[in-house]
Amino acid sequence: MRIAFARLMPEPSMDTYTDGVISGLRIVRPKWEIIDLKPHPVDRKNNSLLLRVKKYYERFWRFPQHVTQQKADIFHIIDPSEGHIAYRLKAKNKPVVITCHDLINFYCRDNLKGSVELPFVSRAMWLYAIKGMKLAEHIVAVSSVTAKDTTQILDIEPARISVVPNAVDAIYQPSPQDQVDAIRQQYGISPETICLLNVGAVHPRKNVSNILKALHILKKRGLPIHFWKVSADFTNEQKKFITENGLEKYITYLGKLDKTTLIKIYSAADILLAPSLYEGFGLTILEAMACGTPVITSNVSAMPEVVGNAGFFVEPSNAEAIADGVDKLYHNPIHYQELVEKGLKRVKSFTWEKAAEDIAQIYENLVNKVL
Repeated sequence: MRIAFARLMPEPSMDTYTDGVISGLRIVRPKWEIIDLKPHPVDRKNNSLLLRVKKYYERFWRFPQHVTQQKADIFHIIDPSEGHIAYRLKAKNKPVVITCHDLINFYCRDNLKGSVELPFVSRAMWLYAIKGMKLAEHIVAVSSVTAKDTTQILDIEPARISVVPNAVDAIYQPSPQDQVDAIRQQYGISPETICLLNVGAVHPRKNVSNILKALHILKKRGLPIHFWKVSADFTNEQKKFITENGLEKYITYLGKLDKTTLIKIYSAADILLAPSLYEGFGLTILEAMACGTPVITSNVSAMPEVVGNAGFFVEPSNAEAIADGVDKLYHNPIHYQELVEKGLKRVKSFTWEKAAEDIAQIYENLVNKVL
């Protein structure tokens, strides 16, 4: 069988997904031919009008045209934001599968704010692309929550949707103790300090503001805490809260890290704080658990589905509850260790080989229907 993957422009989480599925397919279906199609990268941070025109030309004209010129048994679009390619593929009667990671912009209308030059134009293009999923033969949803959203919002029948969870790369494992000690020493984190971590964006749905409120509560309680922020930097409003509440010495922004360093940071932290208001999946939760780091996360959206019984759940809108979670794990080392062990066990079921096998069976069923 010949499978053509249509990627997005370079984007870490989507590249991780595509690389993972392709690597898994090469293991479970080694005789299949895989075509890995990538658009020409354009600097999306550059505000030049010429570059923005080039980006739209590449994304909405040249790359879709290139994809439709390929010969394949299945075309797999790896994110619904590129669902506009489905219009061209279906015009030529080519079978399409689309992975839906989330439909966050339907719930969080400010999700594009600050990340694009013209949010209203970007939203219109996003809606056009998303509706391309209605043309696909099948949808791969990364969680049951995402599958349900796809049915309710786009009126796509459940029979055309399969839940295939994301996976965690095998490289995510607990770091040796000497590396953990070295990282904590590098950042001045004493053995007695409980080191908290958050990895990801700072969109309102990520709930970073309530994390900061929880830190303020923990500081007033006298707990020896320190907070590491990885990936996106704090917003100006969040920085103002940090300053006004004297939290500067309790927080370190580590920036965007390569995978090797990130694994060390996961391992060196004591708890991952991931109380998002909405997630289509929540990959950082799996990554942390794979590195032996317990997770405090939300009792809503897809997080309970990912964590199972291996995490500490809180009401995300309640900063006091987030603080209580940290407090309880700090004062209950037995429960803490139980979560470490449960997390390490749970992540073993999230492999790219398993995900690829499930996706391969979707391809085979579609091809058999055609035959």
